[in-house]
Amino acid sequence: MPEASQPPRSLPERGDTPQARIRVIAICLVLHDDHLLMAEGYDSVKDEVFYRALGGEVEFGESAAEAPARELREELGRDVEIGELLGVIENRFTLEGARGHEIVFEYLATFAPGHEPQDLAPMSAVEGDAAFTARWLPLAEVLAGTHRAYPEGVEERLSAWINRR
Repeated sequence: MPEASQPPRSLPERGDTPQARIRVIAICLVLHDDHLLMAEGYDSVKDEVFYRALGGEVEFGESAAEAPARELREELGRDVEIGELLGVIENRFTLEGARGHEIVFEYLATFAPGHEPQDLAPMSAVEGDAAFTARWLPLAEVLAGTHRAYPEGVEERLSAWINRR
């Protein structure tokens, strides 16, 4: 029988600490005219401009291949055709000083017929309440590491895909 003299331990309130979890996301590297469409971001803690393929969390009941197509339709208002799976990676990272952990399905994609951009101008996008810019980066510059691209190793996975073609 437990001792009655010990006070009960209080549990932290739900909002006291962020919930640590592993997210499952799917992203797509959209190729067009030897350029790659990537979301531009800025980490003020690292003072770093970076680029990441577009996509997002896989919703319950949705396949990993369906998720980035849905995300681009929501964010850009354009349809894409999801192609080859480049890889599935574990991505542990720090953004704005906060740790993150994701399992990432990384696909190649192209715009669906009739949804291709007129030019390689930056594209405005919206994720929830946040607006961001997607930029066309020359594929050769991404492969050369000229731009800080995430998730880590995207240059090597793209190079391996090019060498298999």
